[in-house]
Amino acid sequence: MGAGAETLVTTDLTVGGMTCAACVRRVEKRLGRLDGVTATVNLATGTARVGHPAGIEPSALVAAVEAAGYTAALPEPPERRARGQEDEPADDRQDRDRLVITALLATPVLVLSMVPAWQFRNWQWLTLALAAPVALWGAWPFHARAARGLRHSAATMDTLVSLGVAASFSWSVYALFLGGAGEPGTTMPFSLLPAASEGAAHLYLEAAVGVPLFVMAGRFLEARARRGTGEALRSLARLAVKEVSVREEGHERRVPVEQLRVSQVFVVRPGERVATDGEVAEGSSAVDLALVTGESEPVEVGPGSPVVGGAVNAGGLLLVRATAVGADTRLARITRMVTDAQAGKAGAQRLADSVSGVFVPVVLALAVTALGFWLGAGADPQAAVTASVAVLVVACPCALGLATPTALMAATGRGAQLGVLVGGPRAMEGLRHVDTVVLDKTGTLTTGHMTVARFTAVPDGLGREAVLRLAGAVEQGSEHPLGRAVVSFARRAAPDLPLPEVGDFTAVAGRGVRGRAGGHLVEVVAPDGELPEPLAEALRTAANAAHTPVLVRVDGVPEALIEVGDAVRPGSYRTVDGLRRLGVEPVLATGDREAPAHSVASDLGIRNVHARCTPEGKAALVRRLREDGRRVAVVGDGINDAAALAGADLGIAMGSGTDVAIGAADVTLVRGDIEALADAVRLARRTLGTIRVNLVWAFGYNLVTVPLALVGLLDPMLAAVAMSASSLLVVGNSLRLRAWRPSPGRSRRR
Repeated sequence: MGAGAETLVTTDLTVGGMTCAACVRRVEKRLGRLDGVTATVNLATGTARVGHPAGIEPSALVAAVEAAGYTAALPEPPERRARGQEDEPADDRQDRDRLVITALLATPVLVLSMVPAWQFRNWQWLTLALAAPVALWGAWPFHARAARGLRHSAATMDTLVSLGVAASFSWSVYALFLGGAGEPGTTMPFSLLPAASEGAAHLYLEAAVGVPLFVMAGRFLEARARRGTGEALRSLARLAVKEVSVREEGHERRVPVEQLRVSQVFVVRPGERVATDGEVAEGSSAVDLALVTGESEPVEVGPGSPVVGGAVNAGGLLLVRATAVGADTRLARITRMVTDAQAGKAGAQRLADSVSGVFVPVVLALAVTALGFWLGAGADPQAAVTASVAVLVVACPCALGLATPTALMAATGRGAQLGVLVGGPRAMEGLRHVDTVVLDKTGTLTTGHMTVARFTAVPDGLGREAVLRLAGAVEQGSEHPLGRAVVSFARRAAPDLPLPEVGDFTAVAGRGVRGRAGGHLVEVVAPDGELPEPLAEALRTAANAAHTPVLVRVDGVPEALIEVGDAVRPGSYRTVDGLRRLGVEPVLATGDREAPAHSVASDLGIRNVHARCTPEGKAALVRRLREDGRRVAVVGDGINDAAALAGADLGIAMGSGTDVAIGAADVTLVRGDIEALADAVRLARRTLGTIRVNLVWAFGYNLVTVPLALVGLLDPMLAAVAMSASSLLVVGNSLRLRAWRPSPGRSRRR
């Protein structure tokens, strides 16, 4: 690093005109020639993510892409893209119209060429008249891109298709005018394998129209399928609200959501989406978070409850005070993380792109070699031309360029729908290979909130409900988490009955609270002295379970024992069980005391436990595990977890955790539900398996078809069908990830 080093910034570009992995490689190389610039180009999304010094203007990046023979532009603002998601692009309509006209012209040529019995007198001249517009106008995009590449000394898939169409059409014109094929009454046999003609030269007009038709049809279907892999991003864009009703001084006014500011109060009526992240100021309702966080059940909210932008109000009228707007909202962060994930490349894809960079020149050399070999061996000229054209057409690196990005787009989109945000290919590969997961306790395996775990009342006392209501009434004056847990439990037990009024309230530090309620002196204090046997037994149970016990005395008589603790999340049982089934060892590392840590670990069946861990201790534990050869993932939700998250092979943050933890993580569980962890590992393994299948097919297809074309065993028209089918198979295989569902795990809860 020299003194002139500059700060790196990232710019996204929309790149047009790319058709195969060779195009991707060319754009990356051209951008990489600029000082300090690195680029990752995605064929499936048609985008380039460019890291460059701040001194290099985006216009210079655009110029570099254009110098490579492609178009480039800065992407539209997110709100404009969201509004235009449903519109069919003009280029797509033009491609569709060109395909339809080409199909109408090419179909009679294919039928007459392939069915000799239908070949009437002078049929060949009709096919020439129909084939000429296809070879010239229908295939014009291929010719234009090939010529543009030639000007920049580049050869791509379009070069191969253009040469194939030109060669087959030119040979057919020669055969008609000079080779005797234009004589009235001449018929042509059709064979799936190339064969030398007897007498008149053979026509290849079916190849001249079939190659562009099938390649165009394949690209059209491929483009539609690729748009399907990006459906998750479009769904997120549709969640964005365009206008919002702001309430000020008792009046409402509709404003564009871009004008909404933090602390402003806005109205959310039943059925409307919440405009941005906020806190309920007035009203109560249930909000549907299914499309934002994957929550299957609506969540009840009231004054003080947080709400997420994009959620649907399923109940009453809400007044919400905005706490975040624009790029700071959770929806914006989710969208940004999904976009970033889809911009990266897996290691296998980088290898495929490197191969494709030299693939097209090699194919051109093979085609010329095949032509020269067959002519030199004394073969019929048309057989030599056929073999050469078949090599040009069949050898397309398109499938190589689509193998990884389509799978990543489908998987990251599906993960976002399930509440799992994967930070990119590196994170996906890390999830695939992880064998040890270090789990935090509070807020990760447990809820992080004190709740009543057990309530035990003496059999002959005032009664369970009466004592609970008295304890809840007195604890209303306490700010302690134990007191809030008791009040919440009491209210849930009898939601229709108000708690009694309290007088003479007193809080004793380190002991508890007391007050008069319902005509009784009520004390909620730490247990001491002799207790009746049911309460003594409950006290021993609380000690074993690492719960905090509080005693309820009414008029000096012990009436009940309340056990308060940080409850284990229901999904934690299934998560630990699911990780073990996947061959992943769970490790508990917490800053909490020994007793609560071992209690939770025992309940979940975790054998490796580290209690009283400082942030430095967690990071050191991760280092030791990695030094032992483990592939370690860390799951946490707090600032104290950030160092361990950053030092692990893979950091996984709870979506309900702090921004510091989320920023240090590679994967975020949006719902704050630990159960999604096992689903994330399964999804990663399925995705990497899909990518491997795609690459095996893409490489294997070329290894089989190119030799067949070289030895003259592949007709050019069949070569076009095979080439298009290879890309469609790769994209179709990736699209299966959109329908992936987590397999239901069995609970270990006892």
